[in-house]
Amino acid sequence: MMEQQEASEDAVMTRIGQAIMLLHGGDREEARNRFAVLWSEIGESGDPLHRCTLAHYMADTQDDPGDELAWDLRALSAADGLSEERLARHQQAPAMRAFYPSLHLNLAADYVKLNRPETARVHLDLARTATGALTDDGYASGIRTAIDRLERSLDAP
Repeated sequence: MMEQQEASEDAVMTRIGQAIMLLHGGDREEARNRFAVLWSEIGESGDPLHRCTLAHYMADTQDDPGDELAWDLRALSAADGLSEERLARHQQAPAMRAFYPSLHLNLAADYVKLNRPETARVHLDLARTATGALTDDGYASGIRTAIDRLERSLDAP
């Protein structure tokens, strides 16, 4: 029974991954459509790992900054609900722990778009603090560079 549940969970992550590939390939609309279908299946009370991953990428498909913020907040809320036990059952667990810098960076960017610089700074500080969970690789370098860039833009007159 547990193996069947884990296989089903892997199938959801596979489908999320397929939509992410569409997004990265430039097909935002189709990615958004697939994420919407998956979200309707997963729902607000579904597996936090699925909700976090899906919402994090669904935010990137939004045209309206308010909608983008709503999805990024869902991603953060789901990440906060992830248990160590749940993370241990997924091969990408270390990457999920390192998701916080990106989650907070995205929220900071959302708040900049919504002309809320004070709230943006709060999340930028949280993003910078969370970079301690990152390894020294290209991903970490990109996150740190994006944090610095957003901070400079907030400091600009």
